[in-house]
Amino acid sequence: MKQGTVVQSTGLWYNVKSAGVFYKCRIKGKFRLNGLKVTNPVAVGDKVQFYIENEVEQTGMIKKIFPRENCVLRESPRRAKHVHLLAANIDQAFVFVTLHTPMLKLGFIDRFLLMTEPFDIPTYIIVNKADLYTEKDLETFKILKMVYEDIGYGVLLVSAHSGQGTAEISAILKDKITLISGHSGVGKSTLVNGIQGHLDLKTQELSDYSGKGQHTTTFANMYDLDFGGSIIDTPGIKSLSFINMEPLDVAHNFREFFQFSKECKFSNCLHINEPQCAVKHAIEIGQICEWRYQNYLAVMNETQSQNHWERNHDL
Repeated sequence: MKQGTVVQSTGLWYNVKSAGVFYKCRIKGKFRLNGLKVTNPVAVGDKVQFYIENEVEQTGMIKKIFPRENCVLRESPRRAKHVHLLAANIDQAFVFVTLHTPMLKLGFIDRFLLMTEPFDIPTYIIVNKADLYTEKDLETFKILKMVYEDIGYGVLLVSAHSGQGTAEISAILKDKITLISGHSGVGKSTLVNGIQGHLDLKTQELSDYSGKGQHTTTFANMYDLDFGGSIIDTPGIKSLSFINMEPLDVAHNFREFFQFSKECKFSNCLHINEPQCAVKHAIEIGQICEWRYQNYLAVMNETQSQNHWERNHDL
C-alpha cells in the first residue's frame, strides 16, 4: 500500500502524487461527508492510501481517505441535494474579483467567505486588473478594503498586466497550500502564470458581447510552486449555494454577526425579525455593513426555503 496526495480530480479518476510519482487512481465503494451526499468523495488536497493495480500504466485504487484538517464545499451546481468538494487540507484561500470586466458582485464574495469560515481558513480578497481602474474605482476599492479588513479578511489590489502586487501575493503564497477561485474572466490564471509562468494555467478573453469569461478550468488541480507551497486552481465559479448548512450555521459564519450575537436576547437568534437583536441594532448604528446584511438575508432566505427534510433526507 502507498500513501499520497490527490492533485487532480476529474470526477472519475484521481491523480495521486506519491514520492514524486503520479498514479491514476479510482475509488471503490461509496463515501459520505458527515452524512451528506457528495458528487466527488475525494477532493484535491486529500491524503489517501491506495494500492497499485498496474505498475506499468501507473494505475491504482484508493482504499482510504485520511481525516481532513479542513475542507471547502458547496452545493453541487449539477446534482440536486448533493454537495461538491472543492478542496481539502488547505492553509488559506484567495477569492479573485474585479471591480468591472467582469462586474464586482459583493454577494459572491460573501458566499465564498461562507465556505471558508466554518474551518477558520484565512481568506484573502484579491482585486485584480488595477491597471484598468479610474479614481472613482479606486474609491470603491478603499471602501471594500475597509469593510473586509475591519472584520479580519485580507484585501489586496493587484494587476496581472502591470505586475502590481505580485511580490506581495508571492510572499503570502510561499510555503502554504492555497485554494484560488473566482468567476471566469477575473484573471486569476493570468496572475499566477505571471508569478510562475511554467504552470501554464489556462486563460481566456472576456466575451465582448456578454462581458463574461468562458469557463476554461474543467477540473481542480494542485500545482507546486518553485518558491515553496502549492496552489489548488478551481474551475471558474458562477454561483454558490449551501444545502449543507442549517440557518443557524449561516448566522454563525458571518463572523461579525457572530460576535454581536452574543448580546442578542435569544441564543438562536437569526437576526431577521427577532426582538432585541444586537446584530440588527449594530446595522442601524453603522457597526455592521448594510450590504453584508443584505447578502446574509439572501443566503438565509435560500437556506430556509430548503426545509429540513430536503436538506437531510436520504433519497
